Amino acid sequence: MVVIHEVEKSKSLNTVNIIDYVTNAVVIKTILKKETGSIKAMAVDTGEGIAEKTIPFDSFIQIIDGEANIIISGHSYILNTGQSIVVPAHVANFVKPNRRFKMMVTTIKCGY
Repeated sequence: MVVIHEVEKSKSLNTVNIIDYVTNAVVIKTILKKETGSIKAMAVDTGEGIAEKTIPFDSFIQIIDGEANIIISGHSYILNTGQSIVVPAHVANFVKPNRRFKMMVTTIKCGY
């Protein structure tokens, strides 16, 4: 896994090009991180995945390139470029790539 810190503020960004793929890796770039939540871009190469997790906050996942299989509470959702889904708080979920993909994840830390 490669982690890149917060991007420069007051600068125009191309959402798809904000993060690059790295062979055999998951790359995470923090767009914005505050006590109340965060926005992260992720690039996941073919064959890589994101481990199952449960967090105490809702998350909004947007696929910005490629296709991903989002598993929420055992239910599979195939999302393609331009599609999104809300992952409820306190629910087991993980991401399984069908091929390489990029996504934005927005987490809001309040209300729970």
